[in-house]
Amino acid sequence: MATVLVTEEIAAAGLDRLRAEGHEVRVELGLSADELLKAVADVHGLVIRSATTVTAEVLDAAKQLQVVGRAGVGLDNVDVVAATERGVMVVNAPTSNIVSAAEQTMALLLAQARNIPQAHAALSDGRWERSKWTGVELLDKTLAIIGLGRIGALVAQRAAAFGMRIVGFDPYISEERARSLRVELVDLDTAIAQADFLTVHVARTPETIGLINADVFAKAKPNLRVINVARGGIIDEADLAQAVSDGVIAGAAIDVFVNEPCTESPLFDVDGIVVTPHLGASTAEAQDRAGETIGEQVALSLSGAFVPNAVNVEAAEVSAVGKPYVPLAETVGRLFQALVDAPPEKVELEFRGEIGGYDNRLAELSFAKGFLGPLSDTSVSFVNAFDVARDVGVEIHTSNVTASNDYVNVLTVRGGGHALGATLVGLNNTPHLVNVDDHTVDVPPADHMIVVRNEDTPGMVGLLGTLLGDAGVNLNDLHLGHAESGEAAMMVASVDDAVPDEVLNALRNHPGVHSVRVLSIADS
Repeated sequence: MATVLVTEEIAAAGLDRLRAEGHEVRVELGLSADELLKAVADVHGLVIRSATTVTAEVLDAAKQLQVVGRAGVGLDNVDVVAATERGVMVVNAPTSNIVSAAEQTMALLLAQARNIPQAHAALSDGRWERSKWTGVELLDKTLAIIGLGRIGALVAQRAAAFGMRIVGFDPYISEERARSLRVELVDLDTAIAQADFLTVHVARTPETIGLINADVFAKAKPNLRVINVARGGIIDEADLAQAVSDGVIAGAAIDVFVNEPCTESPLFDVDGIVVTPHLGASTAEAQDRAGETIGEQVALSLSGAFVPNAVNVEAAEVSAVGKPYVPLAETVGRLFQALVDAPPEKVELEFRGEIGGYDNRLAELSFAKGFLGPLSDTSVSFVNAFDVARDVGVEIHTSNVTASNDYVNVLTVRGGGHALGATLVGLNNTPHLVNVDDHTVDVPPADHMIVVRNEDTPGMVGLLGTLLGDAGVNLNDLHLGHAESGEAAMMVASVDDAVPDEVLNALRNHPGVHSVRVLSIADS
């Protein structure tokens, strides 16, 4: 059971999912920065929204932390680089609020075009100012969309229904994708120059901070109206306030701010600017989706399973065929680490059979996680496994082969003069070792195992059984490995408990025994 700290309100369904998985859920809202440092000391999962900032200091304080779940899209309040370095998975809910954000964009676009908030305020104040708040139609106006990702694409679809001409700037999408959205791709300067309305839908990054500024407004038409439901800081707030005040552009509608909560801004004093308090994701439906999604993602992470929305894991979604081989790969990694004398500089990992036709990146990460765990002072996870491999000087090379031999699927690792192969057997996908140092075996992995290389002479099996029996260690399974003629024989045994040193030494010192190795998948 893991402990999950929730620092902001999320949908009850998300919390119920975590509790149903057997986790302890602690809800502590409104924590100060100092209180957060204390609260994370013993937690395995942290669930936040936009008001909690997860810094490197917070991550250092959370010694047991495995996952940070952001119930929403943006991650500018999470130090993802620091989390990755520490092996902490970061997950979000990237599609939970896209419809709500797109609809908020259209709501602000219409409010700005028709001066709805200003007219409402005047009438509520007893002033009938019908002529003062004359607006403009959307029909035949040009909308420039900066960023044509999920939300930008939804805005394009909705704006097209109003008869708007749509241009877009996004260097990461293809002409074909733009055509499917009925968007004309142009460069940023062209988009600015042609726009009657402009909306931004990009992440806040060092490259996008201040992207829309005084220089941009100077290139725009005087009737330009700007909308931002993305992130504060992408549009320079001071420059925007000045541009609208001076009549350089016609107006703006802003939902997000550089610093939030925001109750003072030069934007608030300009009649032509509509402001809302970060309502882009503030619908009941979006909140429910975000809570449910993040509860699911955090639960998957804590179980060690594949997490589709992990932003700092270098793997694609695993196929149905490859999914059961992810935990098998970690088991193989742990056993192989015990088999080799020292970490080899190069490890060859092969996926052979039907699985060879799929992306096995996650299983490769899983192998690295199992193999490198005992070798590193750092907690090794799906997040940092490849980085740890580089740090300890191990190159992991993966090959995928669709042709199969004796088994439909086999995962084999080689390196340092040793080899280990495994597969899954039967309807229950039971793990079996099928190759140990190129000896054919068939034995399920166990918490405690020993591998004995010996001369192929009578009495060796009896020797092993006698020594284990005299030490009170129960022998559960024994397989005699087969190899090419002239090779030493092999015994692979699984036992109930760890084999005492005196038994191991007696085996190693017995005539005809070449080597004895202890393999284990038990937690140390």
